[in-house]
Amino acid sequence: MIKFHIDNGQNSNYIYKQIYETLKGFILDHKVSAGTKLPSKRELSNELGVSINSVAAAYEQLLAEGYIYTVERRGYFIENIAHFVNVHSAKEPDLPAHLKETFSDQKGWLSFSHIKTDNSKFPFHEWMKSQQKAIAQHKSELAEIAHFQGPFTVRKTISDMIALTRGVTCEPEQIIIGTGIHPLIHQLMAMQSSNRKVAVENPGYSRIYQLLKSQKRDVSPIELDKEGIDIKGIETAKPDFLFITPSHQFPTGTIMPISRRVELLNWAATGEDRYIIEDDYDSEFKYGTDNIPSLQSLDRNQRVIYFGTFSKTLLPSFRISYMVLPPKLLELYQYNYSDRIQGCSSLHLYALHYFIQSGEYAKHIKRMNQHYNKKRKQLIKELYLRFQNKIKINDAPAGLHFLAEFNTDKRYEEIDEKAQREKLEIYTIKRFLLGNKTRDSQNIQLVIGFASIKQEDIVEAVERLYRVIY
Repeated sequence: MIKFHIDNGQNSNYIYKQIYETLKGFILDHKVSAGTKLPSKRELSNELGVSINSVAAAYEQLLAEGYIYTVERRGYFIENIAHFVNVHSAKEPDLPAHLKETFSDQKGWLSFSHIKTDNSKFPFHEWMKSQQKAIAQHKSELAEIAHFQGPFTVRKTISDMIALTRGVTCEPEQIIIGTGIHPLIHQLMAMQSSNRKVAVENPGYSRIYQLLKSQKRDVSPIELDKEGIDIKGIETAKPDFLFITPSHQFPTGTIMPISRRVELLNWAATGEDRYIIEDDYDSEFKYGTDNIPSLQSLDRNQRVIYFGTFSKTLLPSFRISYMVLPPKLLELYQYNYSDRIQGCSSLHLYALHYFIQSGEYAKHIKRMNQHYNKKRKQLIKELYLRFQNKIKINDAPAGLHFLAEFNTDKRYEEIDEKAQREKLEIYTIKRFLLGNKTRDSQNIQLVIGFASIKQEDIVEAVERLYRVIY
């Protein structure tokens, strides 16, 4: 038996760990032959100068993991374990350098991101009260796996809310709750036959475009006109599914008028199994006028699939989104996914239920509308002051971003490089041009988000942007 020593200077609670790790190493390296009898617990404890309990704990762990076995009244023996196959002779690093992550120090950075939100005014106290109520009222439900579409109580609350705020007509049974728009879209399209075509807005939501392409879908990017997605482009592409953002087109900000909405609904109704996917991603934020009703609220033929999310209004890390399926697709969904496990936290979902029911969610939305509108106006004012006639802003009074066009001779690559040096997070229109299309223009277009930037940083951020552009 190979001799070894114990470091008694370590915490005595970990002495058994030293014995276990040392013996395991000997066995795996085959320094001890299979079938070799181990010293008795008393013998090894005397040899190492440790307690019998420490040796017993180490032996029991080795036994549980299959490194040793026992023979009644004879003791412990080394198990016969195969040698590892050495594929590479030289030891390779644990993780290749190109896969290692580097910590990004955000100190000093300012952001015009359209993705981030402002959590400085999030009502954490009220949310915690809703969470505590969820725990008190739903102990049994929290101990179980929720319904695959999400708890019915929560779906009922969501259906009532979107009927009131977005005009969405649906029953709770039609709602599917998920951990984000992307997994829901993935589920929706995965249950369609492979020859079903999809059309998306261009410029548009590049992540959805890439998701559909990764599913080997035939995806057609359709250009926009001043009213939204172009009808002639749709008729040419002949899609079965049309993905659009009518209430606040992403990323241009265009609000689709009623005339175009009716055209789209008529297009869907006159085709066999045609559907419109309406992504209502930031419809809660509308400035100066009431919210524009959803496209789904106008649908008379069950051809609109409505998507909503709480990522812009609550904390994005909660990952709570939902889709509303027409009955025909709901039946197909239940057939395909009845064995699916609901991915959202039941605690968060029940907390959301009480947060909405108590009226705190509506209060929060009202506060954030005022807060975001104030920042939006200040940012637009500062941009015009600094850039004068060199900037054109598509100022749709909605959402958490707008499109700005700058008269400059800089290329997009130069803009990105200078933004990095200035520690300014920006997103150019190039990110959202789909299908490898480029635009012939002497101007630069940026998608300017205003949600996460602090009001006291707006002037400095605009100054950095000026240095980036010029």
